[in-house]
Amino acid sequence: MNEHQFEDAVARMVQGDKSGLKEIYENYIGYIYRIIFEVLQNKENAEDVTSEFFIRLWDKAEQFKPGSGHKGYLATMARNMAIDFLRKHRREELTALLQDLGAGEEEEEAGRGACYQKEAESKVEQEVVSELSVQQALEMLKPSERQVVSLKVLGELTFKEIADIMDIPMGTVTWKYQNAIKKLRRCGYE
Repeated sequence: MNEHQFEDAVARMVQGDKSGLKEIYENYIGYIYRIIFEVLQNKENAEDVTSEFFIRLWDKAEQFKPGSGHKGYLATMARNMAIDFLRKHRREELTALLQDLGAGEEEEEAGRGACYQKEAESKVEQEVVSELSVQQALEMLKPSERQVVSLKVLGELTFKEIADIMDIPMGTVTWKYQNAIKKLRRCGYE
């Protein structure tokens, strides 16, 4: 779907024509799902947020500014919805955890446990196995590196567009991408 076709579909949505939404859905369901999944790392939650994405796209169709690059617009909206979902659910999980743990020593132990887990993850990352599936290799990347690779390779976005979507400097995007590619190469992927 090119820029003009997307703008036409959005214009139909603004007029209440659901065929515009159907057209966008058919062209971008996979693209939106991948972006959301990269943030959430959970299939069920990614499916739920993807469904909500298209409802929100319908509701906010009049806010789209023609000529602003529809793929970046869609990616930013999807990423923001996924981050909002994480924030909401992490707050709920944290509240439940604090209620379960109470105060004091147990909270300190939970903090130490998180540090030990990070150290273990770092060691696993260093012990690269040459015969990994692509999914396993991607799982070895940090979430932000995975997201950059996904947006660059699957989303076919430029580093500038990715920087705008992730709201980080373009130099950081290229650095994350290069680090991710080095890690993937150690796993035997080009």
